[in-house]
Amino acid sequence: MVCDPNFRVTSLCAKWPGSVHDSRIFRTSGLCQQFENGIHQGLLLGDSGYPCTKYLMTPYRSPADNCQGNLNRALCRTRVLIEQTFGILKRRFNCLHDGLRTTPEQSIKYVTSCVILHDIGINHNDIIINNNIEELAIADCTGCINMNPTFDGTAKRNDIARQFF
Repeated sequence: MVCDPNFRVTSLCAKWPGSVHDSRIFRTSGLCQQFENGIHQGLLLGDSGYPCTKYLMTPYRSPADNCQGNLNRALCRTRVLIEQTFGILKRRFNCLHDGLRTTPEQSIKYVTSCVILHDIGINHNDIIINNNIEELAIADCTGCINMNPTFDGTAKRNDIARQFF
């Protein structure tokens, strides 16, 4: 699942059982293929369970300096949005919290329906969201992220760490 800064779900892949690793689900998703084919511009944020790619930023496993440590902290503060989105969904739709006792095929429909209703609720200001998250002033950044397609994920992450942190 991918969300925006307003907890709106922008991508969902609900067809895999819970035992499958998130990175495998993403690697086989339509969203990953769209990024691979250049359909989307920008960056996704992932945890250290994902590989660092030109469109998926992950934290440094062992930060070598303050810039890398600061980038890791910023990624963590930003990535918390998806965890909060999961929490909002589970509080709003108790069936997601307690577990679905149905077939996998039906579970896909229930999860997808809950996410759609969640987004409709956000669009209609019908969901109370605790806004105690730190405001990220991304628009105030003075640097420019180099979206050079020849950069691999590690080079892009290093460039971001040097410029912004």
